[in-house]
Amino acid sequence: MQNFRLKYACYSTNVAMAVVANLPPVLFLTFRSLYGLSYTQLGLLVLINFVTQLSVDLFLSFFSHKVSISKAVKLTPILTFVGLLIYALWPTLQPASGFVGLVAGTIVFSAASGLSEVLISPVVAAIPAKDPDRQMSKLHSCYAWGTVAVVIVSTGFLALAGSENWVYLVFLLMVIPVVSAGLFLGAQVPKIPTPEKASGALKLLKNKGLWLCIAAIFLGGAAECTMSQWSSGYLEQALGIPKVWGDVFGVALFAVMLGSGRSLYAKYGKNIRKLLFFGAVGATLCYLAAAVAPFPVVGLIACGLTGLCTAMLWPGSLVVASDRFPAGGVFVYAIMAAGGDLGASLGPQMVGVVTDAVIASPETATAAAKLGLSPEQLGMKLGMLGGMVFPLAAIFLYYRLWKKK
Repeated sequence: MQNFRLKYACYSTNVAMAVVANLPPVLFLTFRSLYGLSYTQLGLLVLINFVTQLSVDLFLSFFSHKVSISKAVKLTPILTFVGLLIYALWPTLQPASGFVGLVAGTIVFSAASGLSEVLISPVVAAIPAKDPDRQMSKLHSCYAWGTVAVVIVSTGFLALAGSENWVYLVFLLMVIPVVSAGLFLGAQVPKIPTPEKASGALKLLKNKGLWLCIAAIFLGGAAECTMSQWSSGYLEQALGIPKVWGDVFGVALFAVMLGSGRSLYAKYGKNIRKLLFFGAVGATLCYLAAAVAPFPVVGLIACGLTGLCTAMLWPGSLVVASDRFPAGGVFVYAIMAAGGDLGASLGPQMVGVVTDAVIASPETATAAAKLGLSPEQLGMKLGMLGGMVFPLAAIFLYYRLWKKK
């Protein structure tokens, strides 16, 4: 019963992670209209999110032996709740400094996400199971299905209540970390191995195989999160698809495909290295189709199918790393999370910077007119095309992992 409660506390914590990762992109255009944010500022919110997580990851990489793992795990949903509260109330009460409030809330709930991604996976791995790699996939599928729920609930809420009432949507979703905190109250967190001192972590960092795994999750995180963070705005602005349909059939489809890929692997999965390679190939083709397809429906489908192709890139990289370094404990999960967060922060930020740079260029208006596009549409298409570099690079890295185990 204890393991059952602990497992579902971890599952609900991953759902809470889906809230803080996927709610902001759904609200990007709302923030742009209400608070006058630029695309660079929107990309900066994503960057702050993942850089904060990265900072937590790096701290735990070297100083996890100084932290009470049990207390940190149980603190995670409480921090998520506080961060969402700041995120909702500050811009509402002080709209003139709305961006500052969004940044403050993002920092707090991103710290919670950093704790979650480092600690929740090893906690689930420590629960006795016959198929630990499939259990890991099941845990990460909760994140994906949480994303589906966030997108559908958010889209329906904003369509019915109006985007100006977005704060009440945040209040509604704050129930999830409350449930997670309640489940953790009666759960016994198992002891997780950590390096006895920072020098033990430094010794592992000298292993070239570990850096190969970090590069793998870096590219996988960038390929997944760039599309998940920008697909909502991209479908609406670049492809002209109404927000409701773009979110439901584009963003939600991405999340459904992400969840389906992870759930299928949890039930039938094997040969993760081969799957990583073909996932990167598929993701590259999807990015290309989303950026250059002449018909909006093709771009919409491509955005959605990217979810299936990238489904196992992050958890699969974790499986490979934990297989190669079984005694690494929290350190391996933390340093891998740092690599994933770095990719997840640089990818979306790069798309925002490229988009703004193209829009600001004096030649863009002429080039866009020749293609029958607005400067904003051309900028976003080129930004999305730039995002293709991550799964493209991953093809070669995953091929090496596959052929040279």
